[in-house]
Amino acid sequence: MTEQTLTADVVVIGAGAVGENVAGRTAHAGLDTILVERDLVGGECSYWACMPSKALLRSGTALQAARSVKGAREAVTGQLDVKAVLRRRDGFTSHWNDESQVRWVHDAGIRLLRGTARLSGVREVAVDGTDGARTRIQARHAVVLATGSAPTVPPVEGLDTLEFWGTREATAAGGIPESLLVLGGGVSGAELAQAYARLGARVTLVARRDLLGNYPEPARRLVEQGLRADGVDVRLNTGTRRADRTAGGFRLELAADGGTPEQVEGARLLVATGRKPALAGLGLEDLGLEPERLRLDPSGQVRGIDGGWLYAAGDASGKVQLTHQGKYQGRAAGDAIAARAAGQLDGEPEPWSPWAATADEAAVPSVVFTDPEVAMVGLGADRARERGLEVSTTDLPISVAGSSLHADGYTGWAQMVVDEQRKVVVGMTFAGPDVAELLHAATIAVVGQVPLDRLWHAVPSYPTISEVWLRLLEQYGL
Repeated sequence: MTEQTLTADVVVIGAGAVGENVAGRTAHAGLDTILVERDLVGGECSYWACMPSKALLRSGTALQAARSVKGAREAVTGQLDVKAVLRRRDGFTSHWNDESQVRWVHDAGIRLLRGTARLSGVREVAVDGTDGARTRIQARHAVVLATGSAPTVPPVEGLDTLEFWGTREATAAGGIPESLLVLGGGVSGAELAQAYARLGARVTLVARRDLLGNYPEPARRLVEQGLRADGVDVRLNTGTRRADRTAGGFRLELAADGGTPEQVEGARLLVATGRKPALAGLGLEDLGLEPERLRLDPSGQVRGIDGGWLYAAGDASGKVQLTHQGKYQGRAAGDAIAARAAGQLDGEPEPWSPWAATADEAAVPSVVFTDPEVAMVGLGADRARERGLEVSTTDLPISVAGSSLHADGYTGWAQMVVDEQRKVVVGMTFAGPDVAELLHAATIAVVGQVPLDRLWHAVPSYPTISEVWLRLLEQYGL
């Protein structure tokens, strides 16, 4: 094996959306940056997660939207064109070709190495290249772990002997199976169950607990109703005892709480039961670190490392697993590295500074792109109380002129969580068709800590669904 040695200011391991943001920031600041990737540049979101999954969902959502409005409903005479949907999905993944992403890396002045990286010493990274060569890179300022996450597999008897789908296989599939078993009731499980049901598969979703457990109960029930309306057989609070192959596909042996065991079958089995930081094999143990318990400062700098040269961002950081939040962390980390290299930042950054991912603590926005959607930012009431806040909740159906115009029989729900001591919004949740576009206004209100008596003067346009803001504030008492 040939070996070479390189030197750079910054080495970023992982060229997904997060790594690209870190590298883009450090390169823009004039730091010599090397980006290392063993797979496609652009990462999970571009090819196997956010983009293809939302592309699979969008066509069905658009069709349902047309069917929900009289006049348009009568013009809809056909079903989804599955081949056209898959072709559109393929376009969003660039047909799993990363040439355009590689071009951006080079145009940004970033060096790209293809291969598998591990930490081999202080400020040192060893890369086993896809060409068989080994490269050792010495970093003058920082090494950043932007390695994303890996799927977790539940301890179900027989599952480890099966070739089941993960989310990668489900989002990249070349066709739609006649039937699909979905194991997992989180965001990925719910979204892909609905996408495949609307594309013609008979879908059974099995969740050990409730659906979308991190979201408020009324929002969860609206999504459950949406899945059932699309023909999904939803099995909640149901354990899976065993998984087997059959002549026609797969079989799960189930046991609901206190119920009699039964079996469900499908041509394909999708396991979507969560993900964990992809930190195995990186050599963290050799540095005295526990991969499962990385401790970070607000800029992503790993605590417990002399010299403060190691950083983590995105899913690898062990924080919330959302692409947009990971990119935000990546921007903060990249700017902090550049500031420390220039002597402009010493010690831990101040909250809400350009170098601190402060929004991770109390202002994370998230969307479940099912139909109906769920959009949430900030703290739910229970979590806020756990933090010692005195909060009130105001919730109501989304029933305004804008929602009535948007769809016949529009059904939605909204909740506002208010810190009663500061009189500011600390959390918002919307559930209903197309509520994702309401979320950024809520995010601004939470991040900006806008006082309610000032928020009252943010007049929503009529007739839009955003009028629900006025109704919430009125019900609160303003």
